[in-house]
Amino acid sequence: MARPTSALIHTDALRHNLAQARALAPHSRVMAVVKADGYGHGLERVARALEGADAFGVASLSDADRLRAAGLSQPIVLLSGFDEADDLPQLRRLGVETVVHHISQVEMLEQAADGDPIRCWLKVDTGMHRLGFAPEHLHEAHARLSAAASVADGIVLMNHFASSDEFDGDSPGNRQTREQQREFAAAIDGLSGARSLANSAAVLGWPDAHADWIRPGGLLYGISAVEGRNGEDFGLRPAMTLSTRLIAVNAVRKGERVGYAATWECPEDMLIGVAAIGYGDGYPRAAPSGTPVRVAGHDTQVIGRVSMDLMTIDLRGIPQAKVGDPVVLWGPELPVERIAQVSGTIGYELTCSITRRVRFVES
Repeated sequence: MARPTSALIHTDALRHNLAQARALAPHSRVMAVVKADGYGHGLERVARALEGADAFGVASLSDADRLRAAGLSQPIVLLSGFDEADDLPQLRRLGVETVVHHISQVEMLEQAADGDPIRCWLKVDTGMHRLGFAPEHLHEAHARLSAAASVADGIVLMNHFASSDEFDGDSPGNRQTREQQREFAAAIDGLSGARSLANSAAVLGWPDAHADWIRPGGLLYGISAVEGRNGEDFGLRPAMTLSTRLIAVNAVRKGERVGYAATWECPEDMLIGVAAIGYGDGYPRAAPSGTPVRVAGHDTQVIGRVSMDLMTIDLRGIPQAKVGDPVVLWGPELPVERIAQVSGTIGYELTCSITRRVRFVES
């Protein structure tokens, strides 16, 4: 018998969230970011659902290859850029555009063999301090790319926000985003080309940063990038329901301890459910006792440590619970952000961590 753990992917939610992104930024084109196997939802499945996007953003050439093999014809942008000169023929073969963030990439493009010109997205570092040209070097990089025979006309100018998830009040992150906007405007002064600044959080909270292209990622999967807020707070719909079933219901006496390291003690005689899911499926081991879970439509909580294949669940208040009852770990009725918050992480990491032994089903 197959393990009952499954991830149901709601393709209608993906399409709804794309429509929400367009409604929030009606004058911008949309690059749907589908890296990390579509944030754990399945690359090809997600891309087909999001065929209405103007472009796709990926982190690797292998992802671009998969999208082309699946018949997707939209522009594809390699967000971290190419690594070596040998990547350039593959960019051309697949018709992939590339981010350029370092002088070594400029040099490789200048020295590239003859072939179809490659469209480039020139990245300026306005304060994230991860990838991108320092503002004082941007004009030189732009001039060299513009002069290179291997580079297509229409270089796109872009940056990446570090703290755009803070858009209420006058927080340090709020001030940083405003400063990054000022840095970007100053850096690109006098340069032509489309602009792209907004990630998911900026799409939600910084309308003055929408510019010509927005680059939503987690937003498309119904996941909020804003601490303390769920995707539903912004009109988004969760695109994944992770679920399993109870495989045991056990009576345990008051004072007995549950799970590895005996971290949870029964406060009374009680029923405990055992569900067929654990960190081997991608559920976070760090989820503490008290993490919300739903059994047969009722709210309850995880108790004891999550193990590799199993978790234990408090069935007080659900005396009718029985073997085979459905267990929902996250989904429309239980936002993934709630599990992420108590586990010390973000919803993106949880959906990206689902392992291969989980059965994926499309709705």
